[in-house]
Amino acid sequence: MGVMESRYIVSLLKTEEGYSVWVPGLPGCASQGETEQDALDSIQDAIANYLSVAEELSAGNESREVVLQR
Repeated sequence: MGVMESRYIVSLLKTEEGYSVWVPGLPGCASQGETEQDALDSIQDAIANYLSVAEELSAGNESREVVLQR
């Protein structure tokens, strides 16, 4: 099986401590970092973990794929 690429829009907020970052399309998926790049690297791990948990929670359920073209 090949590698599947997914792209997500993330929002960044510069704070006194560094950067907060979250994924509007994945409720509750957020992270932070001292620099913008740290935050972007960190959110990649957060997205992977989020999707892994979502997959575990839906295991055994019927599923369908829906394609949205915008």
